[in-house]
Amino acid sequence: MSLHEDAVRTLKEWSAPPGSQERLRQAYLDHLASRPDAVRRSCASGHLTASALVVDAAAGRALLTLHGKLRMWLQTGGHCEPQDATLADAALREATEESGVAGLSLLPGGPARLDRHHTPCAWHLDVQYVALAPPGSVETVSAESLELRWFAFDEVAEVADASVVRLVERARQLL
Repeated sequence: MSLHEDAVRTLKEWSAPPGSQERLRQAYLDHLASRPDAVRRSCASGHLTASALVVDAAAGRALLTLHGKLRMWLQTGGHCEPQDATLADAALREATEESGVAGLSLLPGGPARLDRHHTPCAWHLDVQYVALAPPGSVETVSAESLELRWFAFDEVAEVADASVVRLVERARQLL
């Protein structure tokens, strides 16, 4: 199965929360149907990306990265790469690379939510997961980040934009 096929399967099987998430799910599926390159950054009209909010569920906190290019506190994530077999693989790879945390695992049940946003390269149709950090995890700043920092769930709204706050809220619901 190709990454494109996995993206279609993942989004078809995902039970999106009603309203805007269901509309985004359908828009992503329409984009995938019209663009065989929709999971590749070369798709200039917009491409699927995969991200993961790294959480320490026991401590009630999330690990955010101060993105080097955007200079914003965000969840880990980015472009799908040729070696990624699935969107979940891409999200877990990005979370591990950008956080330096070993032993991350994705919360079961597929994506947590979707977020469509414009970036300097194109529209990102982000498929967002929640990654569980093992107890005692130690983070390491990557070349893509200026800084990594744990924030209590309730502190995220003070530093991050609304899309990250919505992802944290959804993660808390799923936990």
